[in-house]
This record gives sequence, C-alpha cells and structure tokens, in this order.
Amino acid sequence: MTRVFDEDLHARIATQAIHAGQRPDPTTGAIMPPIYQTSTYVQDALGVHKGYEYARGKNPTREALERNVATLEGGRHGFAFSSGMGCIDSLMKLFKAGDHIVCGENVYGGTFRLFDKILRHFGLTFSFVDTRDPQRIEDACTAQTAGILIETPTNPLMRLTDLRATAEIAKRRQLLLIVDNTFATPVFQRPLEIGAHIVFHSSTKYLNGHSDMIGGIAVVLEDALADRIQFIANAAGAVPGPFDAWLCLRGTKTLPLRMRQHDANGRRVAEWLAARVGEAQVFYPGLASHPQHALAKTQMGGFGGMVSVEMGTKERAALILGRARTFSFAESLGGVESLISHPASMTHASVESARRAELGITEGLIRLSCGVEDVDDLLADLEQMFHGV
Repeated sequence: MTRVFDEDLHARIATQAIHAGQRPDPTTGAIMPPIYQTSTYVQDALGVHKGYEYARGKNPTREALERNVATLEGGRHGFAFSSGMGCIDSLMKLFKAGDHIVCGENVYGGTFRLFDKILRHFGLTFSFVDTRDPQRIEDACTAQTAGILIETPTNPLMRLTDLRATAEIAKRRQLLLIVDNTFATPVFQRPLEIGAHIVFHSSTKYLNGHSDMIGGIAVVLEDALADRIQFIANAAGAVPGPFDAWLCLRGTKTLPLRMRQHDANGRRVAEWLAARVGEAQVFYPGLASHPQHALAKTQMGGFGGMVSVEMGTKERAALILGRARTFSFAESLGGVESLISHPASMTHASVESARRAELGITEGLIRLSCGVEDVDDLLADLEQMFHGV
C-alpha cells in the first residue's frame, strides 16, 4: 500500500505533478528518484528488514510513481501494473464467480476481449450497455451485480457517461464503481471526487506521454479496498519493472503542460474536420454539436486531444491514412507525437464485425490522437491528407 504524502494534497495539480510522492534521494540528494533495479533486498536479521523483501511486492521507484498518480487523482493509494490490461485483469480479481458487472458497450476493444473471451469462462458475467443513459445502467443491474465499469470519454466514439448519476446508482446499490480515466486524465476529470471507488489508466498513454513504455495504474481512496488490491498485485504479479515506472514518473511531471496543448490542438483539429466533412461526422466532446457537450462541460475541465471522424467508406479512410506525414499511422494514443489509426482493424479488431457495426465503429471511422506539435503543421497535414477526398 503506497499512501500519498498528506502535504502533497494541498498543492495545485501542476505542482503535484512535479513533486508529489517523491523526495530528493537521502543518500546523494539526487532530485530524480533512483531506478531501484533489483529483484530482492538484503534483510538485517530474521524478520527484520527495511520495508522491502521482494520486488514483486514493493519497489521504491514504483512506489514513487504510485504516490504521484494517487495524488494527481485525489486518491490515497496507487497501484502500478505492467500494462493497462494487466491492471484491468487484476481489478477483476476483486470479484468472484457468479458476480455480474455492468460495463459500457463502447469500451476499448481489449477490455471487451478480456471480459467476453476470457473472464466469462471463470464465472463472471457481463452486461454491455449504452452508458450514455444512466437508466440503462440501472436497468441492467441484477441481484448478482457487484460492479459497474465505465470508460468516459469512450474509445473511439467519444461518448460520455454521467459520472454523478452513475455514482448515485453505485452508492444506492452498494456496487463498486470503476472508471477508466485514460482519455481525460486527472487534469481534466476527477472521478474519485464524484464518487468512483477505483480510477484506472493505461499509463502507456497520456500519463507517460512519450510512447516509450507500457503500463497501467489504479488509484483508490479507501484503505480496505487498497489492502485487497495490494494483495492481488503481489499474488498475481502483473507489476511493472522499475525502469518503466521511472519513465512514467518522468512523464507525469509534464502532464498538465502537455494536456493543455493536447486540448488546444484537439479543439482546432476537431473544428477543422467539422468544417471539412460536417459536424455530424466528427466525434469530439469539445464541439458544441456533440450531443453530450453540455455534460462534458459540467464534468470535464478540458476536452483533450482525441478526435474521431467518419469518412463513410474503408477506401476513403485508407486513402487518408496512407497520406499521413506529421500524423503517424500507428496504434496507441496520448504521446507527444500525433497519431492516426483505423479502429475497426486496430484497437477494436478483436470485436466481432457485427458488434462493431452495431456500435458505430465502421470501416470508414478514423481516430486521431492530437499531439503537441505546432497546430498549424497538423492542420497542413490534414489539408494534404484530405485533398480531393
């Protein structure tokens, strides 16, 4: 269990990002936490040690990252994992065979694959619903329901879930509310403050921000829940190495700065696309034309850098993707560099084609992750990509 430092809770987020959960190395004064590249720790005597026994359970570099992100999310305990999927898989071990989980229907394809192709064989059941309507969440709950898992905004259709309404349902029914906050980050959205029990991220994305590590992280407020997750993390062992933890901690230091630029670029790109192909074809909660724009303004402090656009056909999408220059045609998101991808064949390829079509993830859908480059260069790239299309 990695508690934050209480004094870090009173600083503003830009200061927290740089300082929270870390102190200069007491041996050397190094301002950056050392990379404790070790698998085990020498003990002073039988039953006497310095708080560390084996690195699967605890590592000082990993703990610094966990404290840092816990503070940013307004939580008290952080738990780093080897990947975003390792994080979700570990969190699902909080449940038992026979439990039912209500899940957003438009979650990341890997989340759906884990639930539908693996975990249901272990006795967990899932209902995938359109969480844009809180009543559908309520209606999907049964006597066996133990948790609600939502992603907001969703990947790739940028749909929102009303966090307050969902938290009220979870509280009334005594359900565990788990929120994927990868797209918004704690800079723009703070689900724990609204009533979520667990917030998690693919830290590969915005938290790291430099496309050079794979990781996941979960944050909670309650001590008892933290004890359970700590036990699972140690027992199941889906933990990151110290260098990956260090890379992510380096990334969080600039998170507020980067998110402001991602947001500024995302807004400009979305506006350009809306003018070019029509507002109805662009999915971005920062556009006034987005059906949930009003909700986005009430629960988000910014709209971020993720934009999706419907091109109508796979051929038109392929033509645009093949012309990308400043935007790189690649999977993933949230790095300083701008990326462009094709969800149907990439992030959501594991979802059956009929289900993709039902959700609206068509062969013509393109997803853009707007980086922090000069926005005029991004718009120039879009001009040449869309020329004649």
